Amino acid sequence: MKQYTIAILGATGAVGTQMLQCLDEQEIPVGELRLLASARSAGKTVEFRGATVTIQEACPEAFEGCDFVLGAADDAIAKELLPEAVKAGAVVVDNSHAFRMDPEVPLVVPEINGADVAWHKGIIANPNCATIIGLVPTWPLHQLAGVTRMVVSTYQAASGAGAPGMAELEAQMAALGRGEELPEPRAFAAQLVSNLIPQIGGFKEEGYTSEEMKLQNEGRKIMHLPELRVNCTCVRVPVLRSHSESITLEFERDITLEEAREALAAAPGVKLVDDREAENAHDRFPMPIDTSDQDLIWVGRVRRDISNPEPNRGITFWCCGDQIRKGAATNAVQILRLLIG
Repeated sequence: MKQYTIAILGATGAVGTQMLQCLDEQEIPVGELRLLASARSAGKTVEFRGATVTIQEACPEAFEGCDFVLGAADDAIAKELLPEAVKAGAVVVDNSHAFRMDPEVPLVVPEINGADVAWHKGIIANPNCATIIGLVPTWPLHQLAGVTRMVVSTYQAASGAGAPGMAELEAQMAALGRGEELPEPRAFAAQLVSNLIPQIGGFKEEGYTSEEMKLQNEGRKIMHLPELRVNCTCVRVPVLRSHSESITLEFERDITLEEAREALAAAPGVKLVDDREAENAHDRFPMPIDTSDQDLIWVGRVRRDISNPEPNRGITFWCCGDQIRKGAATNAVQILRLLIG
């Protein structure tokens, strides 16, 4: 089997670290691994498949000879360095927001539009975490009845703000448990422990935030539905890892609950957990505590949208998925596997 030279840009962050694990789990044939990060991380070492890999400072020269680059850095660094990787001959799969809405860049969820990797021009974008988690179970229902509208509320874990966000929540929980004064918030706009923050991203048009607009804008591109209408409210919740979403879909055609459940149960990347009669709550519906550190989107609470004037054309469900894994790193490595073939 051919071996590839693969780099991870932003290798020491939460997503970059998870990408490294996913490369191993998905048995990607790595001949040489380059871990790229800031100057302060250069020189540190990481173990990968029994070998010691030294972290290098990220710079254009570090991409020479790379076949593929996985991007896990912020927008500014992605815009600065990833075009240099393409110039050096690498194909990039980037997790930042920098290239997602560029019409020349495919935006890919493998379970939905994996074929779009064929028209890349050097960069393929990984969607926003909440977009991936919401669209993976929406797609099989769209294939049945044609989605026209989505009403979504997201309950997004601290992991969405990376390692600093998780560390901040853990520090606040520890201080609260000891009865001490809570540390000042840095990763979030306000105290997260014992609280909800109904703003993720900056406010944009008509009072919606940048995070809320991503589900519509990215969803239209991924599902090839330029007229898709989405109303989204994004909330940060005091959960360490794994995002949850409440989703109501409106369809062009009638769809029964039985059809919806059958489609979800059979869909790639989805696990249906929807037994209202189960004694154990973990078998009745998905919860973040169960969906962390795994790659499936768990779906439950599947029911009619009783507010829809055409009741056979509305479905509501609840879903949970690991933001760092399927919402970021796993999806990127799945795209890489499509490229390798």
